[in-house]
Amino acid sequence: MEAAEFAVHKEVETLYSSHHGWLQGRLRRALGNSADAADLAHDVFARLLARRQPIRAAEPRAFLSTMARRMVIDHWRRRELEKAWLDTLAAMPGPQTPSVESQQIILETLAAIDKILDAFPPAVRSAFLWNQLEGLSCPEIAKRLDISLTTAERYVAKVLRACYALRFE
Repeated sequence: MEAAEFAVHKEVETLYSSHHGWLQGRLRRALGNSADAADLAHDVFARLLARRQPIRAAEPRAFLSTMARRMVIDHWRRRELEKAWLDTLAAMPGPQTPSVESQQIILETLAAIDKILDAFPPAVRSAFLWNQLEGLSCPEIAKRLDISLTTAERYVAKVLRACYALRFE
């Protein structure tokens, strides 16, 4: 382990020993259950351990709260996505239901696409979703958004490129 990595590990160890209990309690109140709170608190510190640069937090609890808040938002979004996926599965006829392994892969892919979409402005997200889910052409999207055809094409292409890049990560 190199010196910089060792320093980060020591910082995380100090943060963990000083603030883990507090963070887990805060998450328990936010999430309403201890198991999810423990998982997310663990994930916060695991992400900190994965960092390469030192943690420069003048206010450690504010820093940890910000990280945890983002992870709680991701947690709830994932839950909503899982619920929508389970509702879709329940509506499928038995023989068409994908295998458990395929279901998991699909859910992970949907979560990754959701995260990608979140990085784009609303108009870009709408253009992509209209194209992929409603089958709208770029001229139809341009008309709906009151933008040029070139811009509509660029919007759809941006998200498609991001999704294709996901395959190679």
